Amino acid sequence: MSEVLTIGEPMAVFASTEADVPLAVACNYDKFLAGAEVNVAVGVARLGHTVDYVAQVGADPIGDFVRAELTKANVGTDHVVVTPTHTTGLMFKQRVTAGDPATANYRKNSAAANLMANQIETLNLDGVKIAHLTGIFPAISATARETTLALCQRLAMHPEIVKIFDTNLRPALWETTEEMVATTNQFAKMANIVLPGINEGEILMGSRDPETIADFFIGQSAVTDTVIVKLGPAGAFVKTRDGQTMTVPGFRVAEVIDTVGAGDGFALGVITGLLDGLDLYHAVQRGNAVGAMAVQAAGDNDGYPTLVELEAFMAQPV
Repeated sequence: MSEVLTIGEPMAVFASTEADVPLAVACNYDKFLAGAEVNVAVGVARLGHTVDYVAQVGADPIGDFVRAELTKANVGTDHVVVTPTHTTGLMFKQRVTAGDPATANYRKNSAAANLMANQIETLNLDGVKIAHLTGIFPAISATARETTLALCQRLAMHPEIVKIFDTNLRPALWETTEEMVATTNQFAKMANIVLPGINEGEILMGSRDPETIADFFIGQSAVTDTVIVKLGPAGAFVKTRDGQTMTVPGFRVAEVIDTVGAGDGFALGVITGLLDGLDLYHAVQRGNAVGAMAVQAAGDNDGYPTLVELEAFMAQPV
C-alpha cells in the first residue's frame, strides 16, 4: 500500500464561471474532480507522496471521469470500486467574489453511499504511514458509517499508522444535529490527531476557545494526542496531550477566489509535513500555506501546489 490511505466519496463538481450569479440562473460551468478526501489525496500526490483512495463510483460517465482524473493525479485507484447499480455523486458550485459559495449536491443513495463494510476486509495496510478520514463520508449514509467504522477498527490493530480525523461537518447530510455531533465525536475518539475548525468546535462541544476545544478532544479519548484547531486566516492553534501549546500564524493572500478546499489543503499540508519529517510547528505551518494557496484558485484542488511552488510561496515575505 501507499504511504497515505484515505476513504470518501469522489464526485464531479460543476463550478459556475459566472460571478455572483445564483445557481438557478447560471448556465456556464467548468467541471472538476471533487470531494474532501479526493482533495487531500490529489494534494498529497502533488507534493510527491504515494496515496491510495478507497471509494466506489458508478458505471457511468461521471464515474469514468473520476477514475481518469484520479489516475492523472497519480492517486492509487486499486480500491476504487465500480458498481452498475448506483450512480456517481454530483455537486454544483456558485462562483462568488466574497464569502463562501452556494452549493447543490446530488449524492443521495450514490455509489459511494453504498460502499460496503466487507470491502474493507481486503485492504492490505502494510506500509501505510498515515490514514486520513473525515466526518463527511460517515454522514452520507448508514452504510458509509458502518464502512468507516470497519476501517477504523482495522486501523486500530495497526498502532504504527497515524490516524488523522478532520471533523469536516456537513449538517445538510445528517438527519439531526444531535446525530452529527455524537457520531463525529465518536470517530474523533479513534484518531491520534484531530483537526476541527473553530466553528466546528463550537458545534461539537460548545466553545469557541481553541484550547478548550483541544482539551475536549484530548480528554474524551485515550489515543488522541494532538488537536489542531483551524482558525481560518489567523492560522491554527495546536495542543498536545503532554500540554504543549502553540499558535501557528496563517498566510496573507491578495485575493480569495474560492474557499472550498482550503481545509483539505490544510490537512494535506500537515500530512505531507509529517511524512517529510517536519516538526509539528512546521507541519502546521505547511498546512496553513497550502490552505492559503487553495483559496486563490477556482477548482476544489486546482490551487494545491507542487513542492517547488509551495517552497516559493512560503519563502515570500509576510
